[in-house]
Amino acid sequence: MSVDTRQAVLTALDVLGYERPARLRKKSAGLVGLVVPELDNPIFPAFAQVIESVLAQEGYTPVLCTQTPGGVTEDEYVEMLLDRQVSGIAFVSGLHADTTADHDRYRRLVARKLPIVLINGYVNGVEAPFVSCDDRAAGEMGVSHLVSLGHRRIGLISGPERFLPVQRKLAGFRSTMTRLLGTTETELANQIALSLFGVEGGAAAAGRLLDRGITGIVCGSDLMALGAIREARSRGLRVPTDISVVGYDDSP
Repeated sequence: MSVDTRQAVLTALDVLGYERPARLRKKSAGLVGLVVPELDNPIFPAFAQVIESVLAQEGYTPVLCTQTPGGVTEDEYVEMLLDRQVSGIAFVSGLHADTTADHDRYRRLVARKLPIVLINGYVNGVEAPFVSCDDRAAGEMGVSHLVSLGHRRIGLISGPERFLPVQRKLAGFRSTMTRLLGTTETELANQIALSLFGVEGGAAAAGRLLDRGITGIVCGSDLMALGAIREARSRGLRVPTDISVVGYDDSP
């Protein structure tokens, strides 16, 4: 049987819902844990889908571990994965993004020779691959875009400052506001509103900025941008006619 014919038969079995004969099942190269935050934010399922697809193509079996408020913690998931002798773990926006967290947990994993990948964060001294968007550039681009539209009263809303991506966006926002508009540090303090990530946090933060006369808002996530738009509309303001809102994450 040719390779093409064999694959066609296997595909037909899959499509028709038949179980493949045991000798034709592809042996997994191993389990790989994927630890992500809650799935309410569309960006995290997007990360999970792409990572799981690549793992599957390479013969690995992905194990999705989703955190929920008050549910299983990152450390508890890691213990479960280690008990199952996983081949590696990928962390998306985990405690490695929280500058106040104890990061020795990652050093211990590296010390036991477990391959780990850390996405959307950085910890100095951990010998592992780190993958992040350029959050500082995002802050700079958001401000530059709003300035090009003619805005001068520009604000930033994002999550708690202890998270490294937030710190990077803040740095990009501050430097570009100073460079393009000559905004002082005192003025910037009134043009930044940090809250909890999410729609409700975005609405609350946007409300504070709108009270201060802000006309353009750079948001740390698309969910926060959605909250900002809802808050503006609740005040009878039109987006983008009266208020401009820049989101972040490219959620569908």
